[in-house]
Parts: sequence; C-alpha cells; structure tokens
Amino acid sequence: MIAFLFPGQGSQFSGMGQDLADNFPAARLVFEEANDALGFDIAALCFAGSEDDLKLTANTQPAILTTSVAALRVLEQEIDLQPDYAAGHSLGEYSALVCAGALSLADAVRTVRQRGTFMQEAVPVGVGAMAAIMGLERNELEQICKDAAQGEVVSPANFNSPGQIVIAGHASAVNRAMVLCKENGAKRALPLPVSAPFHSSLMEPAAKRLADVLTGVAISPMNCPVVGNVKAEPYQDPEAVKALLVDQVCAPVRWDESVVKMADLGVERFVEIGPGKVLSGLVKRIAKGATAQNIGAVADLEKLSG
Repeated sequence: MIAFLFPGQGSQFSGMGQDLADNFPAARLVFEEANDALGFDIAALCFAGSEDDLKLTANTQPAILTTSVAALRVLEQEIDLQPDYAAGHSLGEYSALVCAGALSLADAVRTVRQRGTFMQEAVPVGVGAMAAIMGLERNELEQICKDAAQGEVVSPANFNSPGQIVIAGHASAVNRAMVLCKENGAKRALPLPVSAPFHSSLMEPAAKRLADVLTGVAISPMNCPVVGNVKAEPYQDPEAVKALLVDQVCAPVRWDESVVKMADLGVERFVEIGPGKVLSGLVKRIAKGATAQNIGAVADLEKLSG
C-alpha cells in the first residue's frame, strides 16, 4: 500500500517548483490556476521570491500548497501512482485534501492564504514563540509545559517523531520550558524561526475566522482517506472535513501517530510530494522498514519510476 505525504511550513525555498513548471505543462497549469485564484503571481514568489517574503505565513502556505499540487499532477501523469491514503503536516493536510479530491486547488490556495493571514494576526509578532525539543518523552514534556506555564500558554504543538516534539505558546513561557527541558535531560532545545505560536490555544482567534471562511467552501466526495492531524485517524466523510480543519489550528499535529497508523493499516511505501524532504526523514525514524521517497523536482521522478 502507498501513502502520499504533503509538507507543511518550513519546507519552502526560493526556486521550488520551477523545474517542474519548466518541463511539464501539468505543473505549469497548476501555477497558472493558483495565480488566477489568488489574484497575484504566486509562481514568481515560488520561483524567485526572497527568503523573507517566502517566510511570511500568508505567502508560505499558498506557495507550498501550489508547489505540492504541481508535483502531484506531474506524478499522476508521468508515473500513474495512486495512493491508498494521503496525509499532510499541518498546512499539508490541505494539499492532501486536494489530492483526495475533497478541495479544488482554487479553493485550497485561497483558504490557506487566509489561514496564514489569520494565524499571523492572532498573536502580535514577538508575543508568541515555538521551540523544538529533542530527547524527551511526551509525558515528560507535557508536565514541563504545565510547570513552565505560570498562567501563560505553552504546550506541545507538533509530535513529529519519537524524541522530537515542538512546543508553542507565549514567548516567555516557551523560554521557561526550554530551560526546564535542558535541566531535565533534553538533548537540545532550539527556538524556531517562526512568526507565531502555531497549534496552540493562542490561535483560537484564527480558528474562528477560518471557520467563517470554510462555510463558503465546497467539499467534494473523497477518492481516498486522509489521515488527519487532529485525531491521527483516517477520514473519508466530506462532512467531517471543515470541523477537523478548524480544530487543527489550535490542536497539536500528531504526525508520529499518523505515520504509525498508516503503517499499521498496511502502508509500506510513503511518497512525500512537494518541496523538501522533512517528512521522508521523519518516516524513516517512525516506521522502520518502510520505504520513504520524495518528489519535488524533475530528477526525483527517475528515482520514483526506477
């Protein structure tokens, strides 16, 4: 069985998707459709945008989604692989829903453009923070977050792989938690270069605004199940999509459990589609023995078909 995986924020880089668009009409069409849906040149941002522009959350989200869907369309056309499951990390869940046929590309890019704006505006810059913690177990880290909160918010935001968990919340509380993590044996505690405390309760204003936007978005029948971030379980009911996407804004990303679930369901081959190789690396740590591949450029196609 095969699962298609789609990356989230942090995988972006200037130049992403360009060689796919240069070589495949199917990829070019995706960038043109996204440009039309957004009303600005997202292709130029992906191909030649500055690192600073690409880091702005309202830009990052539609840029990664567009590049991921361009790679998906090339893969579908050139290799004819069909997934048994799809999944994405945070923003990547929207790409997975496009893959599954639940969301149109136009609706998806417009929605994530707004999602990025709402997430950025939920907390003033500098008030929130995120940090990656290496080498602590989940229950240890949850207790440290409780101890560090002191009336503020700090909690696990991404369960990425065993021993790699990201925390988010008020900057001061995140700093206190980092100190406690090191005192309690964490191998590393690194602040992340992000502009907001994603997947924490501080994102509640963004979740409410996203819910309003999603009321006007059509959800179509799904041609394969998507393993969602919130519950780490597959879903295929179009009625479930909007509530899960709203809950996802404040809930932690349960990526390690999602990969374990897919492996338990019989997935032996994971193909990461879009910029970067972050998820392929995590799969290798989570599902020992599974095959992890990626497609983000023309050269990757030959490895996949071989």
